[in-house]
Amino acid sequence: MRAGWFLLLCLTACGGDDPSTKAPTEAESQSPAPPRIPPDAPLVAFLGDSISAGLHLPEDEAFPAVLQRELAKRGKPFRLLNAGHSGDTTAGGLSRIQWLLQNKPDIVVVELGGNDGLRGLPIDAMRANLEGILKAIEATGAKTVLLGMRIPTSYGPEYTEAFAGVFADLATKNSLPFVPFFMEPIAGKPDLFLEDQLHPNPEGHRMLAEHILPTLEKVLK
Repeated sequence: MRAGWFLLLCLTACGGDDPSTKAPTEAESQSPAPPRIPPDAPLVAFLGDSISAGLHLPEDEAFPAVLQRELAKRGKPFRLLNAGHSGDTTAGGLSRIQWLLQNKPDIVVVELGGNDGLRGLPIDAMRANLEGILKAIEATGAKTVLLGMRIPTSYGPEYTEAFAGVFADLATKNSLPFVPFFMEPIAGKPDLFLEDQLHPNPEGHRMLAEHILPTLEKVLK
């Protein structure tokens, strides 16, 4: 585990705009062309925290929107519902899941847990929250893609191992499409973050999308 990426984990806990954060450059601010999405394309919802939300960036530069554009190019278009909420924990996700499911998504990408680990919240509570989210999704007939998270050893190796194990156990138990550590491509790489070194820059989000894309593409098939 790279000790230097502890700051990276902090990005999931940041809730609002930071005045010290450098604004995106003019090139970064240019909005990419929106993909053509058929009205009957499957609806993919992202239940997540500030990573899914793309904090400090235009929404179309967050990795869910990048995934939508890239998969549309590959003939796998989907309608996008980005339900990323900065600072959210698994408890927050559980409290929001019924609202999200009212939109009748075909697929739900669950990206939560980083804030639980950052705050040292009980592992059993995190597991119970995630199980509640997964059961609620399953009850609607929607498919789930689970994004795993890892944390540094700040709370000790036992907590760290148990934390990572929750995602793997739930993915195996529920036979879910699973990305074990979805932030692996950018962990410990300062050039893939904004000036605050907490939130991925557009290139960082593109790399996250590239990492997740094969798993989501298989589910869309």
